[in-house]
Amino acid sequence: MPEGKVVNRWLVVVGGILIQLCLGAIYAWSAFTSKLTAEPFNFSPDKTQWPFSVGLVSFAVIMALIAGKWQAKAGPRIVALTGGFILGIGYLIAGFAGTSFWGVLLGVGVLGGAGIGLAYVCPIAALAKWFPDKKGLIMGLAVAGFGFGALIWVKLTQGFKFGPIDLTPGWAGLYGAGWDVSDVFKLYGVLFAVLVGLGSLVMVNPPAGWLPQGWTPPTTGKGSEGGVNLRPRQMAKTRQFWILFANFTFGAGAGLMVIGIIGLFGEEALGKAGVEPTQATIIAGTAMGLFYALLNGLGRIIWGAASDRLGRRNSIVLMNALQGVMMILFYFIGGNEIGLYLGAAVIGFNFGGNFALFPAATADLFGNKSVGENYPWVFMAYGVGGLVGPRLGGLMGNAQAWMWAFIPAGIACLAAAAVAATLKPIAVSEPAVKAEIKGELDGTFRKA
Repeated sequence: MPEGKVVNRWLVVVGGILIQLCLGAIYAWSAFTSKLTAEPFNFSPDKTQWPFSVGLVSFAVIMALIAGKWQAKAGPRIVALTGGFILGIGYLIAGFAGTSFWGVLLGVGVLGGAGIGLAYVCPIAALAKWFPDKKGLIMGLAVAGFGFGALIWVKLTQGFKFGPIDLTPGWAGLYGAGWDVSDVFKLYGVLFAVLVGLGSLVMVNPPAGWLPQGWTPPTTGKGSEGGVNLRPRQMAKTRQFWILFANFTFGAGAGLMVIGIIGLFGEEALGKAGVEPTQATIIAGTAMGLFYALLNGLGRIIWGAASDRLGRRNSIVLMNALQGVMMILFYFIGGNEIGLYLGAAVIGFNFGGNFALFPAATADLFGNKSVGENYPWVFMAYGVGGLVGPRLGGLMGNAQAWMWAFIPAGIACLAAAAVAATLKPIAVSEPAVKAEIKGELDGTFRKA
């Protein structure tokens, strides 16, 4: 499919979803943590969080430093294809590393995260250009695959059983069929490389200046569009960038902490409530594999569509406020099966919303033109949250002090919501916008 050719834009959506389904493997990490703490790996609970945390940081850093600029120059297809290849190689390295902690850290953490970082921004950048009329909804659909991917990759290891509903009767997943963690890493590595490669075939940008038929760009609106187009350095000088960054950091950090520890926390909390260990493991796995992962995917679509109506600012405020309340409550209700399911569902739903709201807000506030370069820098907040959130959860888990993981995370989300309430479109009088206008007039804008 040639770059810059007008095609059916929904084909780009399909390709983007296929890519994101594979990239969502990073959220399936809970499928491996219990196995890694047992023989023959014997990793400590804190140690199991390192590949996850390093993968999140590598994801964010590579997207910001390399993927954004590279896809702007070379187009999204080649960058996504390269990302899928590196992701696949990373999981293969982890698989062949056996019980080596450093091999798993390098493969899943460093290389796996880097591959995800390269591929992730490509559908977002392309679809912002193909769907300026439906940014919230389309961003939600595109990144929903990331959330649903976690459900697929978790349940492939356990079997597709959801409470009393068993979609694969007689099959207990790859683990039940005798596969070990290393075998699963190898299989996933091959699948990721192949499937991301297929999705990359339709990752193209529309021709310059293309607009959907019958659609006129708004000057301002509920999405907070200000009509400016800033580059990363100019964006970083605005108050709006730092508000988005803080909200994304706290919202992502809370959700990522729960992803990393829900298995360990759920099993421990249920065990203290008298639930038999095997049943506690099944309940905790269902909480993550069904309620968190499924609602994570739905949250991306629903929050994205809602923000097209409510506005990006109002949606971010509401989402982080709800997340803050539930993070605090989750500590108290996690020892009950229904409470664990409810908490996982709400936290997953709100966590997923981050990935629809923040790219759409970035495009609204700083322009569709450079969203592929700008959003990776906003997304660095995800890396910060990914480093702090899971590490906090791991340390408090080691100390048997889960309360001091959930309650501070909840308070941080509530504080972020209060700050987000002050978010406003960028005024033409702001220094960053003046720099943009001056650059366009004297020909230096491209160097900004």
